[in-house]
Amino acid sequence: MKMRVNLSKMYVDENIRQAVNRVLNSSRYIKGQELENFERDFAGVCGTRYAVGVSSGTSAILLSLMALGIGAGDEVMVPSLTFIATASPARFLGAELVFADIDPETYTLDPADVEKKITPRTRAIIPVHLYGHPCNMDIINGLAKKHNFYVIEDACQAHGAAYKGKMTGSLGDIACFSFFPSKNVTVLGDGGMITTDNPELVKKVSMLRDQGRTQKYLHEILGLNFRLSEIHAAIGREQLRHLQEWNGQRRKNAAQYRALLNRPGIVTPVEREWAKHVYHMYVIRVKRRDELASYLNENGIETGIHYPVPVHRQPCLKSDVRLPVTEERVDEILSLPMHPFLSEDEVDYVAATVRSFVEG
Repeated sequence: MKMRVNLSKMYVDENIRQAVNRVLNSSRYIKGQELENFERDFAGVCGTRYAVGVSSGTSAILLSLMALGIGAGDEVMVPSLTFIATASPARFLGAELVFADIDPETYTLDPADVEKKITPRTRAIIPVHLYGHPCNMDIINGLAKKHNFYVIEDACQAHGAAYKGKMTGSLGDIACFSFFPSKNVTVLGDGGMITTDNPELVKKVSMLRDQGRTQKYLHEILGLNFRLSEIHAAIGREQLRHLQEWNGQRRKNAAQYRALLNRPGIVTPVEREWAKHVYHMYVIRVKRRDELASYLNENGIETGIHYPVPVHRQPCLKSDVRLPVTEERVDEILSLPMHPFLSEDEVDYVAATVRSFVEG
């Protein structure tokens, strides 16, 4: 029997509705207690001293680069298999992008290729914990220390993931999260968070997100308006309460997929022994990917491709660099439905439909 299975699903309960009403009744919509509480709780989850709520994951990356003084003449190293917002803020600030290739199994930055591309102008690297699997951070941090550049974690897909027992968001100089609706924690709209242990950085990003001010009409530095609203903060805090449970369910779903899709012609996600993967996306690799996506859609199964056009091939950021692994993977990757509310029957149906195509 045909089923309808969505790629992702958002969670709204009575507590979230009450949290929104609490803000509406308070008449305080920005820079209030809800944001302070959410920042405190999120820092606690990440194991950092500070967290700063901002308007999106993109603004988190932009503000982090600004706070670190990245600009014209600097090089920022990034992967190309990622959402464009990992890279575009650096270009907005006048920095040059250097694209490094990825590990063929985890799809995160390949430290060996990173090392080859470091120059005296390298000022920062943005490792992406792609799909919820953390990067190999010991090697990346070792290179950063040796060559004196900053590490900005792009943890926008990795809420609650861990590397060698240490939480994402606490693994570099500064880290960035997104609360876009499909994320492991969402604010039911756009929102983001910056985490760090550095008090100078937290002071600077806090000013930069709020017009560079220290008092209402006193602007000490040039800033922007990238604040996170009280309503979004209240929603995010309620969602955060479920993160551990939801990530556990994602991992359970992934284990079920893995057992059912362990077939020739299907490559399922890996999880390194030092990693805790939180499966923001469940991404398989197959030949005839586009045909499989169409077949699944015909059978009621929503899929995605994250990401079909790598950043170094985007018209606005195009580069002549060759990234052999990235360029091969983008033609094979397919995201299957993954969220905490998938039933075992839905996972069975998706897996059976994938198998029927591959084995048919």
